[in-house]
Amino acid sequence: MAEERLRVSFLTGEGIKEVQAPLKEGARYQDLAEAYGSQLQGQVTLALVDNQLHELADKVGEGVRDLVLLDTVNTDGYRTYMRSLSFVFLAAARRVLPKLRLLVEHSISGGTYCTLRRGEEIISPDSRTRDRIRAQMEAMIRDDLPIKKEVLSLAEARLLFKDLDRQDKLDLLNWREEKTLSTYQLGEDWDHFFGYMVPSTGYLTSFGLEIFNQGLVLMGPVRDQRGQVRNFRPQHKLSVAYNEVERGTRLQGISHVDQLNRAIEKGQVGEISRVTEALQDYKIMKIAEDIKASNRRFIFISAPSSSGKTSFSYKLRTSLKVLGLRPVTLSLDDYYVNREDTPLNEAGDYDFEALEAIELARLNQDLTKLLRGEAIERIRFDFVEGLRVHTGRYIQLKGDDPVIIEGTHALNPRLTDLLDPAYIYRIYLSVISQVHLDDHNRIPTTDIRLMRRMARDKASRGKSIRQTLREWGSVRAGEKKYIFPYQERADVVFNASFPYEISAIKPIILEDLEAIGPQEEVYIQAQRLRGLLQYFKPLEDHSDIPGTSILREFIGGSKIAP
Repeated sequence: MAEERLRVSFLTGEGIKEVQAPLKEGARYQDLAEAYGSQLQGQVTLALVDNQLHELADKVGEGVRDLVLLDTVNTDGYRTYMRSLSFVFLAAARRVLPKLRLLVEHSISGGTYCTLRRGEEIISPDSRTRDRIRAQMEAMIRDDLPIKKEVLSLAEARLLFKDLDRQDKLDLLNWREEKTLSTYQLGEDWDHFFGYMVPSTGYLTSFGLEIFNQGLVLMGPVRDQRGQVRNFRPQHKLSVAYNEVERGTRLQGISHVDQLNRAIEKGQVGEISRVTEALQDYKIMKIAEDIKASNRRFIFISAPSSSGKTSFSYKLRTSLKVLGLRPVTLSLDDYYVNREDTPLNEAGDYDFEALEAIELARLNQDLTKLLRGEAIERIRFDFVEGLRVHTGRYIQLKGDDPVIIEGTHALNPRLTDLLDPAYIYRIYLSVISQVHLDDHNRIPTTDIRLMRRMARDKASRGKSIRQTLREWGSVRAGEKKYIFPYQERADVVFNASFPYEISAIKPIILEDLEAIGPQEEVYIQAQRLRGLLQYFKPLEDHSDIPGTSILREFIGGSKIAP
């Protein structure tokens, strides 16, 4: 009888490679990872079979004949690495500092920012503490300790986390819709994580641990260079925004989803909304006051997709008007070169996101004229015809009036080479999650923006949620290339998130996500988002969210003029 074989596919530096592997009885996916993992660019962390993700510790299912090994180059593969590394960090830190509470806070500089706390007080680590935790992690990874998965009923999970005195987990389980919970054991440590894990600590050899702000930043590998640790680059301005979010959550008492859900049940969203809007309006007015006091004439605004640039720009214009200024607006999109002059990408397609797709000389010339008090023609780019249109309408600045310019490249220094830096003010918008699932499971900023984009595209742009999910990878690639490298150049970072926004978006997108079947290419993304949304009580009534809120740009009902 011929030996059964598997077709195993994986991505190498030269492209996709396929091999025929013998299928042994009782084989696990990690056996294949160990056999072929050295040929991949990153560290293998998952297997993909019939559009379903599998942990490497799983047995190869009956009837499986084709599978794909996923490494850290893949987004889900990288998440699995960092999630597993966080477990090792948390277990190591508990062994070194058993009396402290450990919180996974947010991402920064490509790593995960964590804090050590005594109650709610943050205990800032010193180099000795950092080195002790790092040494413990290194020992645990060197020993290749198993990370064991056990699926419990919710009743069993409640007993487990009650014994562990993990109130944050017990609170989260109050809202879980699924009837079982995946838990993981590492030595004497037990935890639950929203997502998959590697089979053992030996998979996690590439990591760094850095002191930053009042906590520690856990750095993972360069995604496509197995064995190389990602460099940590301090992001002080983004950190200031995170600190402001921390103060806001303390002020409103909503840091975990359980607290949010109970506030919705008690009808307290109106008060939370009013405080959130007031905090944002206060911040915008402070920005406007800074612009006026420093006589900045050119205000450049950049942000990744679905951060709320349009609404923020309107609010900033209003605040500047309150201060006696009369700002005018320009869009970088209107300075696109004609379609035939657009640069091409590696695939030979028009690269509309490249900086060279903008006529930089014309932009700098127009801004220089405005600064001198001269009039310029307001041009408009016709995206259908691919040509610039002369509108015959002119704009001119008076006195110290500023110009607001928004667009992808607004923070790129090459955009304004010919302008005096003393007149430039740069703003970066972020959407920093204000609510976590529990102490160890944060909600990625990327997921919030994706849900915003799905809701907006469905309501006002004629796009299905499937289409938005399909396009998201390309959107993210452009952000990483053209926006994120320049965010620390901003004079100020503004957080445009809301503690209740996932609850407000859930009723708009959930049914569409549930309709996406296992055979569809976006199924894995949809399944993960459905799993996240199960914890959030839907906010069906949006009447407490004002029409001028940035959030209205995505849930509908905005009263802000375009």
